[in-house]
Amino acid sequence: MALGGTSASAGDGGKVVDTLLEADQASFCDLFDLATLYENKENPFIQKFALSGRLQADAAFFDANQGDYDSLHWRRFRFGFKTKLFQDFTLHSEADLDLNDPDPLYHKLTDTYLEWSKSEELEVKIGKQGASFTADGATSSKKLIRLERSLLSNNLWFPEEYFTGISASGEKNNWIYNIGIFSSDGGPEFGDFESGFFGLLSIGYDFADAFGLDKAVIRGDYVNNNPTGEGDLNTRPLYQVGSLVGHFESGKLGLITDIAAGEGYGTQPNLFAVAIMPYYDVTDQIQLVASYNYVNSAGGNGVRLDRYESRIVGGKADEAHEFYAGVNYYLCGHNLKWQTGVEYTTASDSANDGGAYDGWGVSSGIRISW
Repeated sequence: MALGGTSASAGDGGKVVDTLLEADQASFCDLFDLATLYENKENPFIQKFALSGRLQADAAFFDANQGDYDSLHWRRFRFGFKTKLFQDFTLHSEADLDLNDPDPLYHKLTDTYLEWSKSEELEVKIGKQGASFTADGATSSKKLIRLERSLLSNNLWFPEEYFTGISASGEKNNWIYNIGIFSSDGGPEFGDFESGFFGLLSIGYDFADAFGLDKAVIRGDYVNNNPTGEGDLNTRPLYQVGSLVGHFESGKLGLITDIAAGEGYGTQPNLFAVAIMPYYDVTDQIQLVASYNYVNSAGGNGVRLDRYESRIVGGKADEAHEFYAGVNYYLCGHNLKWQTGVEYTTASDSANDGGAYDGWGVSSGIRISW
């Protein structure tokens, strides 16, 4: 009896320890609520004012037949505010700041827009905002489940996430949509349409009930790009981009797919790409991620390698395969997470002018957002 009683007490003690650890973590994660400096839904003028931003640090080690690369650097630092006004309006502004070479510290504006919305069915934004297309391109860097965006998005999405324009988006009866027109300007603040413009149309539907899944969104994205050839461009040299995205979830399992193509202009050949990214939630905090990306160009020197591989070879390839496996540890959801991934990339270059690549790499990073 005494042994039984001792055993029960030990078990209860273990539960108490677990509860205390969970409470400590919850208390720590509550610190992110301090970003909200004011909130009063009854105030007719200003209902909420909060600081917003993200801080991201990376370590990367890559080794290939063509050379090697390693770095430890600040990946992103953005800081600003988000405020809700007059019940239906939101004003959001953030600046991108350079901690690696802080002279000057300010780099450019990112999200800086005014939004009007009375419901989820219609949200209208005007100003500098994200142009959302392709699976990774439509995902904020705060919520990426691999450390960097994929090879597909690196080639068919645009190199700049934020463009000046006007958009309308919403959700209704399982349908989702996003439509907008944006300046192609490459300047650090607001675009003026002198460099051209592009239109974006995105329509999707959640088939979760029909498929018996927790989530089954299938979405089509289309971009029509009209550059003028004048000024700096933040778009890729692609007249048209089409992307068919799928996002499926059932319990702990998830799958994101993307099939995309682009019509090139100038020296850029047409592109075709496929991305497959399964993931598994081991626990609420630990997530395993794998991905495969294939990108092919209709002519020579049409495929760009990803961020770190392109630090080793400066040329472009004709065809590339990218394999990635990673683990994410969510300390406070997407507000505070640690991500690590290993990748292998191989790329062919028929022109033999510096685009061939064959190598491995590991990258790890801390992601903080508020």
